[in-house]
Amino acid sequence: MTKTLPKDFIYGGATAAYQAEGAVHTDGKGPVAWDSFLADHYWYTAEPASDFYHMYPEDLKLCEEFGIRGIRISIAWSRIFPQGTGEPNPKGIAFYHRLFAECRRRHVEPFVTLHHFDTPLSLHSAGDFLNRETIDAFVQYAEFCFKEYPEVHCWTTFNEIGPIGDGQYLTGKFPPGIRYDLARVFQSHHNMMTAHARAVLAYKKAGYPGEIGVVHALPAKYPYDPENPADVKAADLEDIIHNRFILDATYLGKYAEHTMQGVNEILAANGGTLDLREEDFVLLEAAKDLNDFLGINYYMSDWMRGCACETEITHNASGARGSSVYRIKGVGERVFDVNVPRTDWDWIIWPQGLYDQIMRIARDYPNYRKIYITENGLGYKDEFIDGTVNDDARIDYIRKHLEVLSDAIRDGADVRGYFLWSLMDVFSWSNGYEKRYGLFYVDFKTQKRYPKKSAYWYKRIAETGQIL
Repeated sequence: MTKTLPKDFIYGGATAAYQAEGAVHTDGKGPVAWDSFLADHYWYTAEPASDFYHMYPEDLKLCEEFGIRGIRISIAWSRIFPQGTGEPNPKGIAFYHRLFAECRRRHVEPFVTLHHFDTPLSLHSAGDFLNRETIDAFVQYAEFCFKEYPEVHCWTTFNEIGPIGDGQYLTGKFPPGIRYDLARVFQSHHNMMTAHARAVLAYKKAGYPGEIGVVHALPAKYPYDPENPADVKAADLEDIIHNRFILDATYLGKYAEHTMQGVNEILAANGGTLDLREEDFVLLEAAKDLNDFLGINYYMSDWMRGCACETEITHNASGARGSSVYRIKGVGERVFDVNVPRTDWDWIIWPQGLYDQIMRIARDYPNYRKIYITENGLGYKDEFIDGTVNDDARIDYIRKHLEVLSDAIRDGADVRGYFLWSLMDVFSWSNGYEKRYGLFYVDFKTQKRYPKKSAYWYKRIAETGQIL
């Protein structure tokens, strides 16, 4: 039996400023830490990426033609405030007005994110969100954007607070490249959630008519052996690091007792203390019921095994399957060799995990209001043949995830839309350009767009509501 999605369900595509725009030094845009970090540690840059800065009319035309009615866009903070604070940049401001106007012309609703991994360099160099002055700067930037862009009806404060702390201070694959510092991971999570709460409160106090929320990456965590207490505990602690700590801050306005027990156990094994201030919890409590939506980014699940091990993480950046290693002292290790499909980048493909995370939100955080799946997709080494990509593996991946969305809605979860990562092929951070996700293939030399087989398939679903 063919599964279906609601008539008013939004079928969207997702992008991010630094991954799509290019033009990293154009029209007064200020620097971000990624500019030099990529030059120092990788073999590629974000210039010109997908050249969305100039190509957005073509991309939005494709959206209209292929039934894509929502697009996730992020504003590059350093286009608006090149140094993070101070005088705004008129050319950067004008660019986003033009972009949003084109969205309206093409009947595509922009879902706009304020921060997608790209803190301006001056603030990042001063400690990023570990420095509480960055919280103040972010709120000022957010308030400016809320007022400047009344044409935006749906705002997201942050994209993936969890992976930011993870990438910056645990795996070291994001600037500043610090590794294995769990205290910084949790402190970054907490401070960014405090910044989120302040921005939400400012938006609501000003009485804007739109909606505001946050996007969290929520990878599901399972014990390798559900009968083994060590594996069960490893999965629980890993879930606290990546999911529960942030979700508690979002919807409880505090950290549940079980959550803090796990945090303290992790810090006891790895060192470090946290600065959790009473005034922060006043803000978190005040904002916890004001989120209009939760965005869930979901790509994979992990199976955890308990181990008496030292922390060791090897990041698979090149798509060399089987090269990943992930162990955290006092937590456990990820088991990659399970009887479940995985990508060349060792991301385990498990659609059931998306269902489990949605229903976990509905059960544990009933004040979530509604959910959008704001990112989901398959990174693949696409083969471009005869002007297209026959990406059947991507179609199968998306289909199975849409089917579990249908199941979750049937079972009572309020899910309003799905944004495929990504609209077009984009620059993929530490994975460069070989890892492609898009509905539209981008020839990065010519910037020409080509619809993939998945684009035509996705269009039929958008038109019919049937998961074909």
